[in-house]
Amino acid sequence: TPITGLSGNNRAVFGTALESASAGASSIKIQYVVDDSSAPCFVGGLASADQVHDGCLADGSGNVITINGEDKYSYSYGIDSDNKNARTIQGFSTAAQSKMFDDCPGCPYKDFEEFYNYYGEFDYANQWVTAALSGESTSFTNGNADFNTYGNAGRREAVKKGTAYMSVWMYVIRELEDAIDDCNVECNIDNCNEDAVHAWDEGVAFYAGAEEGSDGSGSGALLYSLADKRCANFKTCGPEGDSVSGTSNINIKIFSEFAAGQMNLNLGNCDAARVNKDRISELMGVPLVQGVLRYAHKIDSLADNSEKSKAEGAVFAAAILPRLHACSPGAAATVYENMKVGATSTSLSAVKSAFEKNLVCMGMTGDDVGGVYDVDAGAFFLGAAPMNENETSGGVNILGIVLGSVLGGVALIAMFGFLYMMKREKAGNPMFKNPDEVIA
Repeated sequence: TPITGLSGNNRAVFGTALESASAGASSIKIQYVVDDSSAPCFVGGLASADQVHDGCLADGSGNVITINGEDKYSYSYGIDSDNKNARTIQGFSTAAQSKMFDDCPGCPYKDFEEFYNYYGEFDYANQWVTAALSGESTSFTNGNADFNTYGNAGRREAVKKGTAYMSVWMYVIRELEDAIDDCNVECNIDNCNEDAVHAWDEGVAFYAGAEEGSDGSGSGALLYSLADKRCANFKTCGPEGDSVSGTSNINIKIFSEFAAGQMNLNLGNCDAARVNKDRISELMGVPLVQGVLRYAHKIDSLADNSEKSKAEGAVFAAAILPRLHACSPGAAATVYENMKVGATSTSLSAVKSAFEKNLVCMGMTGDDVGGVYDVDAGAFFLGAAPMNENETSGGVNILGIVLGSVLGGVALIAMFGFLYMMKREKAGNPMFKNPDEVIA
């Protein structure tokens, strides 16, 4: 339901009803429209100097809003007291049971189910972060953490990285799944898959964050930024994944899948979009594995026993352990014991071996992950060279990888052929004509 009014400086303000209100209700919730044509209303928890009120309804009482273009109502409203964020990062986790397990067309989502099966809690990310904030213990089925053993340095890392790499990470996947839920195979009118594409674009936005800029050269704090940071540590930057500078090869691959998924949704190729989503999910796990290996190396090989490094290793492990557990509970137990909050010892070789034996199952290769690289020496650190997924898998998956590559190439050729045929068709010069047609 559209709602309009005026700001304190008489600018037009646009919004919609956030939720239904019964007849006679004395209050309603309005969601401000956020687009290029509307002034913003930025309040939330921002300091007064950082707030923007141009797109907020006028403060005070006695002002008027129009609902649905007809009915006018006077209202009272306090910009500082009545502005609440309807969507929060904590909410990504606390609403996960409904949005990813119970009440969606594709529920339960495969990725989320792996994490629920491991932790035994739907809001595992929320419980991790709140336990770190309060210095208490979690009560998971697996992967527990006792933050009472940490001071502020360790708990700070657990909160920051748990928020981004556990809560936001899974919500990116949720938005991609939601897009596929909304995809209409029988789409035969323009923009009929607009909702699906919008949800997909939201997933891309949550992956990149607001600070990266249009070309990814900014300094963000979410998953795009993480991949770029880790590629410099593992020599996996650039188009070939063999550099220590530039855009992460993982980001290059993920954004290729983002683009292909968007195209598939627009064309109603819902099954193909799911293939894109599954590959994105696999690739999103790579920087998390790199994070675990980086801090296992720092703690074991470089004798960095700082609380900060141990906490960073623990949260990276917490973010990827459910996926490893789905492949091998024993391997996940090995990584957990070496990287958990309060671990008494850490073995890089044990952690690396646990991942190496399960790379293929996790949808990764040794080249994807790389190795911990010593820029000064121009070589990988001893014991931290890239892993070899083919040796550890016994070769059983090599044929699948080769066939997958061949079929992927065939599919890519077919996609471009399809787009070319569409172009010819729209130009009135179809490639395939009725043989009885008279050709002028």
